[in-house]
Amino acid sequence: MEYWDFVAILYDTTLSLFFFVLMSLMYYIGVKGYRAKNSYGGISSILCGICFLIYGYYNTIIGFFTYPYTGFMVWWIGIILIVNLIFTTIIRKDVKKMRIELKNGNKKGEDIREKSVLRRYIRRMTVEDPYMEEIPFKMEVIRKSFHLSGFLLVIAYYGIISLISDGIIGMLQQTEPIYNLFWGNLSDYPFGIKEFQAVIEITMFALIGSLAFVIISDIIRIVWGPEYSVFNFLTKSMLRNKEKNAAGPQIYIITGFIFSYMLYMAKIIPDIRVFFAGILIACLSDASAALIGRRFGKHKVILRNKDVKSIEGFIAGVVVAYIIGFVLVGPIYAIMGAFIFFLTDYLPSVTADNILNPIVIPIGIQLMVLLVGLPIGWF
Repeated sequence: MEYWDFVAILYDTTLSLFFFVLMSLMYYIGVKGYRAKNSYGGISSILCGICFLIYGYYNTIIGFFTYPYTGFMVWWIGIILIVNLIFTTIIRKDVKKMRIELKNGNKKGEDIREKSVLRRYIRRMTVEDPYMEEIPFKMEVIRKSFHLSGFLLVIAYYGIISLISDGIIGMLQQTEPIYNLFWGNLSDYPFGIKEFQAVIEITMFALIGSLAFVIISDIIRIVWGPEYSVFNFLTKSMLRNKEKNAAGPQIYIITGFIFSYMLYMAKIIPDIRVFFAGILIACLSDASAALIGRRFGKHKVILRNKDVKSIEGFIAGVVVAYIIGFVLVGPIYAIMGAFIFFLTDYLPSVTADNILNPIVIPIGIQLMVLLVGLPIGWF
């Protein structure tokens, strides 16, 4: 076995271990949340852990990336981990100083605390309760704006990622000696200019890279406290009670994205339009239902899990789901996407719909394609 072949195997193994470690941590968090009477967050976290177990086996047997992209991903995960540990160390020192100042009644320390952005953040996360049953509408809009990631992924897939791939090749050619030192001979680089397989792998790279960015910070939030989360600091988000002992919604939705895109890479879902229909319905329909329901919902409905939603929100979500499906997969298959969204929204289980929708909707549409046999799209 040649040296660079061994390096490639080592990176592959490390990436698989990353998913297996995430699986173990999410199982621990899920059990912790369930025992704390947060069955919604607990079961959703455990479901994420099951997905990570599948990702680990998939990467071991088939592989998400070709070398050197496995190496790039491992380095990215390492950088994210180091950044989070540095932030955690800074917060820990500041928390200790604030406690000493508070104990000594240091007025100057209080003034500094109020003027410092970091200390105001720590105060909000520790003195006040950052977890709320219902967050303000403006903050809900900010939270739901994360759902635009599905739309951004479509734009990136059909335009930007191809340019990024070609740009990477150009950059590597200009730094060939450095590349040869760290990654092997540049002539063995797996992709060429305008090669579509590069688009497929870089898209998955973006998804897993995003997951690494948010989940490391979120695990730190759950285990050590919300003040130690760099993601929480950057977004200044308000947390819901359902997230107190469980992963945040951003973890669920990205995990669902990766699962469905993995099915596309494995050709279980052979048409990318089915994948995009599923994730856009999951993102935009959910956001539409939540925001329209909060803003204009007058006819309330109490669901099985005691959540209160509105008929106006249901209608908005289902209509948006059908429109997205109509544009991407055609009027017949759009019915399936809208129907599944309605079921997950109106008949909620103890699992977050943010992880169910991106997985179940594409699978449901693909099953309908196999059963009906009509072409995907307009006909």
